[in-house]
Amino acid sequence: MDKNMQKPKKSAKFRNMIDQFKPTVPRRWLLILAGLMWSGVGVLLLSFAVTWWVKDFSVASIVLGLFGISFSVLANRFQFSRLAVKNIHRINTLNDRTCVFSFQAWTGYLIIAIMMSAGMLLRKSSIPKSYLAVLYATIGGALLQASFNYYRHFFRTVKSNGR
Repeated sequence: MDKNMQKPKKSAKFRNMIDQFKPTVPRRWLLILAGLMWSGVGVLLLSFAVTWWVKDFSVASIVLGLFGISFSVLANRFQFSRLAVKNIHRINTLNDRTCVFSFQAWTGYLIIAIMMSAGMLLRKSSIPKSYLAVLYATIGGALLQASFNYYRHFFRTVKSNGR
């Protein structure tokens, strides 16, 4: 039998079968999905922070709130926006139609799981919620701000493609 005419391996058949069930979307929609995810998590974390500050409303909670907002601007500027831009470039290298879960790199899912676990542990800890709110506001605010990178790039892509 000619080498070029060999039967496909079982693993290739299995992969083709799985690929048929993989939910795919046009690549540009991954930008919206990523933006919505970052915005949603940012708003969730900010709502925790605001709820904790309002519950213990005082001059100290106002000062802590201002710290959280300030730190979120810095975190966005020096970390989260850079990460979003890097992710946008990664998305732009994908096929025109790609798996809907590709809006995040696979390593990002591991980081998300670790961050969620850490957040749950911190909420159960003895750290006063008004202080913990600074961390939540910093991360939540930075995520929300960085999410606009995804929206901006999506609309540029749509405008340049005419769809």
